Amino acid sequence: MNFVEWSDTVPAEIRDDVLWTVKAYQLALFAADIAWPDVTKLMGDLRTRDLSDQLYRAVGSVSANIGEGYSRRSGRDRARFFEYALGSAREARDWYYKARHVLEPSVVNHRLRLYTQIIRLLLTMIPRQRRAQLSDGQLKEEQPPYDARPFDPLENTPLS
Repeated sequence: MNFVEWSDTVPAEIRDDVLWTVKAYQLALFAADIAWPDVTKLMGDLRTRDLSDQLYRAVGSVSANIGEGYSRRSGRDRARFFEYALGSAREARDWYYKARHVLEPSVVNHRLRLYTQIIRLLLTMIPRQRRAQLSDGQLKEEQPPYDARPFDPLENTPLS
């Protein structure tokens, strides 16, 4: 299954979210989905059983961190989660390289190229978010009114 065929199977609840406009998220979710048979094959070989667990955790972490970061308010927070996703993408690529002794060469090559593409996208997203934080300056939140007078919790009013 290729990316276009796969994306047609993604539920509308995911595709209709604004997060779906982020190409790195789309590719990371695709990569996690197609990793399932890879991980299953690696679990079948005693020598790569632990590798399969590490790989599956890494591939799942990429899209999850992009999603969490995208939902953050500040550029600094978004950049931090995108950096986590970057680390997991590099980790997944590393595990796929190590899995080359069990997985088919065409599968490994496809996954290495896919994660390299995700990494490149993240490497452009992270500095943009850092710049967004610098141009926004301090986060501006309305300050709640502060009343130093004693407060009656039963009446929900300040005491005179």
